[in-house]
Amino acid sequence: MKSVEEQLKIIMKGVDDIIGLDELKLKLKQNRQLTVKLGLDPSAPDIHLGHTVVLRKIKQLQDLGHNAVLIIGDFTGMIGDPTGKSKTRKALTKSEVLKNAKTYEEQIFKILNKNKTQIRFNSEWLAKLTMEDALDLASSITVARMLERDDFKNRYESNTPISIHEFFYPLLQGYDSVAIKADIELGGTDQRFNVLMGRTLQKQKHLEPQATIFMPLLEGIDGIKKMSKSLGNYIGIDESPIIMYEKAMKIPDSLIVKYYNLITDVHPDEIKFIKKTLSEKNTNPRDIKMSLAREIVKLYHDEGEAINAEEHFKNVYQQNQIPNDVLTIEVSKDSFDIAAVLVNNNIVSSKSEVRRLAMQGGLKINDVKLFDINKLPNTSTLNIQIGKRKFIRIILS
Repeated sequence: MKSVEEQLKIIMKGVDDIIGLDELKLKLKQNRQLTVKLGLDPSAPDIHLGHTVVLRKIKQLQDLGHNAVLIIGDFTGMIGDPTGKSKTRKALTKSEVLKNAKTYEEQIFKILNKNKTQIRFNSEWLAKLTMEDALDLASSITVARMLERDDFKNRYESNTPISIHEFFYPLLQGYDSVAIKADIELGGTDQRFNVLMGRTLQKQKHLEPQATIFMPLLEGIDGIKKMSKSLGNYIGIDESPIIMYEKAMKIPDSLIVKYYNLITDVHPDEIKFIKKTLSEKNTNPRDIKMSLAREIVKLYHDEGEAINAEEHFKNVYQQNQIPNDVLTIEVSKDSFDIAAVLVNNNIVSSKSEVRRLAMQGGLKINDVKLFDINKLPNTSTLNIQIGKRKFIRIILS
């Protein structure tokens, strides 16, 4: 294993906060494989780069010689995590939870080392708890403490119903740490209450408490709101190399270093150099962003595809002078209807308008006027321009 100092340098990269840092240092000095815990909510299995922030940190810990235990919340998923919710969440059925969990497993091994990862379902121990165990668990924390959580507090103050079973979610998630004797637990800053519950319960059970590592939330490519598929500001890990690269190039310059820290495995010393380079007057941030985009694509495809995506970007954007923030979508060539795509993406108001614009010479594809929408060029990339200011790029797959 690497020295404690080198491990800490990598572990601290991009981290928002660590509770139990001194205890973590002592664990690392024991020169043993630590158990790193991550609880997964199987109700949202479609992973984008925002979800990979904690997974990437776990991969870094695996590379340092430690083991990951990913706990699929098949038992707690039937309660539903109330974090950030303004009302009681609909409980998932057992079959829904297991279906989503399988999808999770298919995606996470694009990031994690399968040989250093255990997948556990928390029904393995939670389903065995007796009523006596449940009452003992409930006695470990007060209602006042539960109401310190912002979501519970806000709902209580606004007279919005809170079901008693929702109080059990953080307790049961905390008990997961007791069951597997976790050394480290990771979570986003929005999971602080739930993650710290594991530390609390471990202490009460006279176990060595886990260190808790909190990772910041990742802004989407709009640079404003948290990355989300519903907001359309995401980069999906299953997207094609070209789409991934082009989306990465839309990231604001101010987020380049943060993206390097949170979603790549680039060493902290190299990121420090990148940050210094960005501060120099003669540096064009676009060049560093291109390196970042290439790094992102390489992680989920390979280096050859990353290089090809970069060449495609240069050819399309830099030669044809299309705006960097152009909307880019991927469409199956078998079901492609150019008029429907333009209407559905609010480029034009109707299919008849598309035909009219084409006949009048107001529609260009790859900088060539298209007069008949039924005679498209034989190419997989369509850079569509309507008038002087409306653009959309369509990738046919």
